[in-house]
Amino acid sequence: MYISDNLLKEGVMSATEKVKAKVEQLAGTVKKETGRAVGNDQTASEGVGDKVKGNLREAKEKVKDAFRD
Repeated sequence: MYISDNLLKEGVMSATEKVKAKVEQLAGTVKKETGRAVGNDQTASEGVGDKVKGNLREAKEKVKDAFRD
C-alpha cells in the first residue's frame, strides 16, 4: 500500500503534537501539586494554566483527526 509523504508527515506531526499535549498536561499537574505542597499559590496557578494548555492542544488534535477522516 502506498502512503503519500504528506499523509505520513501529518501522522507523525499529529502523533508528536499528541505527545506534546500529554507531556504538557503531566508537567502542569506536577507543577500544580508541587506549588500546593510548598504553599506557593503562583506556582500552583501556573501549573493549572500549563495543564489547560495541554488540554487545549489535545482537543485541537482531536478536532483535526475528526476532519481528517
